Amino acid sequence: MHNQSEQFASDNNSGICPEALEYMLQANQGSAPAYGNDIWTQKASDYFRELFEIDCEVFFAFNGTAANSLSLAALCQSYHSVICHETSHIETDECGAPEYASNGSKLLLAKGENGKLTAEAIAGLVTKRTDIHYPKPKVISITQATELGTLYTIDELLAIKETATKYNLKIHMDGARFANAVAAMNLSPAEISWKSGVDVLCFCGTKNGMALGEAIIFFNKALAEDFDYRCKQAGQLASKMRFISAPWLGLLETGAWLKNARHANQCAAYLEEKLLGIDGVEMMFPREANAVFAKLPEHTIQILKDKGWQFYTFIGVGGVRFMCSWNTTQTRIDELVNDIKNGQ
Repeated sequence: MHNQSEQFASDNNSGICPEALEYMLQANQGSAPAYGNDIWTQKASDYFRELFEIDCEVFFAFNGTAANSLSLAALCQSYHSVICHETSHIETDECGAPEYASNGSKLLLAKGENGKLTAEAIAGLVTKRTDIHYPKPKVISITQATELGTLYTIDELLAIKETATKYNLKIHMDGARFANAVAAMNLSPAEISWKSGVDVLCFCGTKNGMALGEAIIFFNKALAEDFDYRCKQAGQLASKMRFISAPWLGLLETGAWLKNARHANQCAAYLEEKLLGIDGVEMMFPREANAVFAKLPEHTIQILKDKGWQFYTFIGVGGVRFMCSWNTTQTRIDELVNDIKNGQ
């Protein structure tokens, strides 16, 4: 029997939330047209337009790597480049998929405090070389919340937008934890996406309580031309699309997408508070969403592993990442904190 206790390695470890499961079960009653020609997909797409307060193009993919890679490929030619942070998921965790999907668009890496790109770093890369021998910068890719659990403020987003406009660059947002960002910032989805210059957003459902499924939302509709063909060619057109779109509708109509994100954020805040009460434990980055990065003694890390705790140590480098999700419980957090205390 596998260990089914809550873990803190990733919000991908959590199961399906009740709202998403209920809508999936409803969609399973009877038959429906395939390939997205069903009422569930239509309703979910329309709900995104309502949520973001704009007429946008909506597509669904199975996972975040495909969503990011295909949307970036839609913004680039093979001789272009994408500016991203050195810790971004498209650089560190997608096995070259963005380059593969675009037939070779190069990722240009920038440094930035707490996992965030800055307008200055972007401008530096754009102007570093402008000759024909170097891949021409075309896209800025930002992650909200970042891989280090931090958030871009509105001012930071608008500064990036200004730079993008100056150099004729498109903006892609990896929204693996976009719901957590909305919940933490207490702003509307529109305010931290298209109103701040984002052309296309990859909005993750998997980490927010779904079994699988990402929404690719083109606020700049012209960029979505033939994107359905791109999805089909890449094996991302679900034949039974309603089993991706119906759970999305479940999250959106019930408000569970925001409730789940708030819960995960609150659990991370609680975990951070408890960890800060332990001598010798330091936070690596500001805790702004549902991720807690902490420096622990090596022997404590090994004790936790020996006790069966699951977490990542390579993200952020030099410590551990504890990720909270929609179904994290205070009881389980307390168990983790006690084992850390006892392992000091």
